[in-house]
Amino acid sequence: MNHAVEHDTPHRGAMLGVRKLIPVMALAALAGCTSYSVPVMEASEISSEPAPLLLGAGDKLRIRVFGEERLTGEYSVSADGNVVFPLIGSVQAQDRTVDQLQVAMRDALASGYIEDPRLAIEVIDFRPFYILGEVNRPGEYPYVAGLTLQQAIATAGGYTYRAKRDRVRITRSAEDAERELRLDGTSVAVQPGDTIMIPERFF
Repeated sequence: MNHAVEHDTPHRGAMLGVRKLIPVMALAALAGCTSYSVPVMEASEISSEPAPLLLGAGDKLRIRVFGEERLTGEYSVSADGNVVFPLIGSVQAQDRTVDQLQVAMRDALASGYIEDPRLAIEVIDFRPFYILGEVNRPGEYPYVAGLTLQQAIATAGGYTYRAKRDRVRITRSAEDAERELRLDGTSVAVQPGDTIMIPERFF
């Protein structure tokens, strides 16, 4: 009985290599067909929403306790979103307004530390905002109260010639999702910690 021995010729090895690559190429093509999409909103929708300024990591505060000068001073919101304060320790500041933090600290101080405490909290410095994409000087910039999108773009040197001027993407530090806005002439408020992306036009 003759037994045929199959030899692995260079041609056959090349064909096997091509067969192995086909699934990989198919997956790559499928991935290339999947576009990254973000829901588009009108600028008027976001600007009409109530937008209280929420505290976050990096904000610097002046906290005054009336009648307790030893407690009065400047404090920072830590990376984990807390303010460490004498007597009461860590108090959550992240995603709270100044008024909400004030109530939380007053309640904590009143729990066995100070009778009827009175506090005043003001923000000395907010955390910065970030602007990326098609502006002339992308990067990190200090936040000032009342900042608008157009002011932020001007601070970053204005649009480049490639900028798509009727769209912007904004990620709020207090939210997980990115928003894409269709700019319609409505003023859009910038918040501390915002990341602003100016997209590129393709025509």
